[in-house]
Amino acid sequence: MRGERVVIAGGGILGLATAYRLKQRWPDCSVTLLEKEGALATHQTGRNSGVLHSGIYYRPGSLKALNCREGKRQMEAFCEAEGVPYEICGKVIVATEEAQLPMLQEIYERGRANGVGCSILEPDALRRLEPAAAGIRAIHVPETGIVDYRRVCLVLGERLAAQGVDLRVGEAIVGLRAVGREQVAATADGEFVADHFINCAGLHCDRLARMGGHPPDARIVPFRGEYFLLAPKARHLCRNLIYPVPDLEFPFLGVHFTRRIDGTIECGPNAVLAFAREGYRKTDFSLKDTLETFGYVGARRLFREHLRMGLGELHRSISKRAFVKALRRLVPGVREDQLEPATAGIRAQAVAPSGKLVDDFLITRRPGQIHVLNAPSPAATSAFNIGRTVAALVGEARS
Repeated sequence: MRGERVVIAGGGILGLATAYRLKQRWPDCSVTLLEKEGALATHQTGRNSGVLHSGIYYRPGSLKALNCREGKRQMEAFCEAEGVPYEICGKVIVATEEAQLPMLQEIYERGRANGVGCSILEPDALRRLEPAAAGIRAIHVPETGIVDYRRVCLVLGERLAAQGVDLRVGEAIVGLRAVGREQVAATADGEFVADHFINCAGLHCDRLARMGGHPPDARIVPFRGEYFLLAPKARHLCRNLIYPVPDLEFPFLGVHFTRRIDGTIECGPNAVLAFAREGYRKTDFSLKDTLETFGYVGARRLFREHLRMGLGELHRSISKRAFVKALRRLVPGVREDQLEPATAGIRAQAVAPSGKLVDDFLITRRPGQIHVLNAPSPAATSAFNIGRTVAALVGEARS
């Protein structure tokens, strides 16, 4: 790899962590990172809940499980070394009815299989941890934590610049082609020639793969996650993190309570179809994005199969009262007047042509190109290990 050139698309935490791992492994390689926005960590990285996930939910042996566990250790080590504030505060996953107990047990068994330290709580023990939570049984996950991923990215950017990485913001890629063994990424300002092109473009990763001549089977369907903040007078209702029992058939965890590193309490998100890949407001609409979503057979099959669930998410998006009703299953003391609007996020969810949600990380390698095509939560937690994996793939390509 000595002297070889790498171009990375995407200035979120995955693109930055990949650049970091490449420079660690091959200090003499040339790395250019292209971010289409005017700043780093603008989209998924800068709009998530800031949770350091434990890996309890994920199928043992899956890329999510393996990368989350190791990535969390690496993220904590980076934060320690760089003075980035983080906290291991713990979380509870709460069953509120008998029908949820088998799924709660399955989550517990997955956690134990993945090496997660966790325990079953009866109601009295739950109330000692979270006095305002209501549940008939819960899982306590002491090693879950919180961090500001945007701050992690800003520190990463400083370290990469000091190592000679060329960080280019405001550089949207408009063309990608192979010329012999070289990859040529074109922006409005010119062309960037590389031996290796790495796609960490998140919401636009499938489009970039198609642009590079390798259309993926799965495509991105954007889901907006809407949040509220607990008013300061109501923050006593949540000490740390309170989650519901999710349906493991879906990669969405349901509305929950998250204490952030700045002390605020975030409530949400729901998961409603967005009519623009960067549609953070309910009124945002892109004809191109909408036609692409509904023109994709996988998206149409997904909507038909899960119409009832989708309508429920839409109801919670339209009705604050319905959103609060979902929150009250976990914390009955929450009132509608205690919730303040908060920033929304967009989840770049890959959907297969069958209509199935891709439930694991998806990374593909083509001659001269590596594409990260599905990296939703816990990708931020896992970022340094995903970056290590991608760096290893680059090494294999040249060996």
